[in-house]
Amino acid sequence: MIIRKAETDASKGMLQVNVVSSANHFPIDHATVSIADTSEPDQVLEEVDTNSSGQTPEISLPAPPLAYSMQADEPRPYREYTLRITAPGYEPVLITGTEVLPDVLALQPVQLRPVDLGPSPTDDVLIPDHTLYGEYPPKIAEPEIKPVGESGEIVLSRVVVPETIVVHDGAPTNNSAPNYYVPYKDYIKNVASSEIYATWPQSTITANVLAILSFTMNRVYTEWYRNRGYNFTITSSTAYDHKWIYGRNIYEEISQVVDDIFTSYLSRPDVKQPILTQYCDGKRVSCPNWMSQWGSKDLGDQGYSPTEIIRYYYGDNMYINTAEIISGIPSSWPGEPLRRGSRGDKVRQMQEQLNAIATVYTAIPSLAADGIFGPATEASVKDFQSIFGLPKTGVADYRTWYKISEIYVAVTRIAELS
Repeated sequence: MIIRKAETDASKGMLQVNVVSSANHFPIDHATVSIADTSEPDQVLEEVDTNSSGQTPEISLPAPPLAYSMQADEPRPYREYTLRITAPGYEPVLITGTEVLPDVLALQPVQLRPVDLGPSPTDDVLIPDHTLYGEYPPKIAEPEIKPVGESGEIVLSRVVVPETIVVHDGAPTNNSAPNYYVPYKDYIKNVASSEIYATWPQSTITANVLAILSFTMNRVYTEWYRNRGYNFTITSSTAYDHKWIYGRNIYEEISQVVDDIFTSYLSRPDVKQPILTQYCDGKRVSCPNWMSQWGSKDLGDQGYSPTEIIRYYYGDNMYINTAEIISGIPSSWPGEPLRRGSRGDKVRQMQEQLNAIATVYTAIPSLAADGIFGPATEASVKDFQSIFGLPKTGVADYRTWYKISEIYVAVTRIAELS
């Protein structure tokens, strides 16, 4: 329950906190989240509790004017908040630097460690400046198409959306930097939220997400780091790869774009591998042959489509392709949305997956897995969509199907381990 409203301010952003156990990723009910401005961490603005799905309500908080995120030379366009999360039986966590932009929803993930496992030095989170505001090293240029005929080169036979990205949190040669195992879509959402602003036009967000997806899939497809003796997929260094930030918040607008196009990548004619689509901010660093992030924002303002933005920077022979295989997903997209009146094995499979998810997310009612998409199935899909930030339509569209598969895999694997 909210016990004190935030101060009135002309511009507002929204924040929702999602709390799970680090032991099994199950949602934590009745966790308490205290929110303060990072500049005044002892002055609590809000205090809220999570529900049975481990989520707080959407909280309205002061944010800078929208205009600040629309020009590169403006003041910091987001407001930083400090969150303290506590729950009985768990170690408390402090998150410093959650970034709230105006007019968009920030989603802050939190993992609490059970007290019987003892405290961990990585539990607390410090979120550094956004890459468009802070100082980060520019990308070291590489060929956009990698040679794959060299002796000993490890290359996948097909373009695959990986289940997990192993992120080395530092430069490749920094042996003391930790590796993190991150679900693929979570990795893309984190990078995009770290490198562009969620207040930008949707076509600009989509074009930048496509570039991030293609770059990442190139690293996966060519096994770029592993065939050089490293045990990770990609780094968090902007000089080599993308900026991934441990524990940072993402944004709903970016999350929805990623969910819609996560199997996509960019390709050129007669080139099998995804293109290593490099880019820069276009203000502090120029990159004539790559995409400019601020420039892509200007093109989005002018009404350019995502494809037009991509081709403006990378040439007219750049195409959007789709990966053949999605690793770790039990069954592929049926090809059309499932809705009330649909019947068959795909409906039955979805019902079975929803029933497994409902054992953990108890706000979702259990179903008869009869292969008939009736009112009860529609209600269950709506409840699932509400919990996981999807439009509450009751229709299992592309985004909903793969989200159900993703959560089902996580829930059932945890059950197998326990």
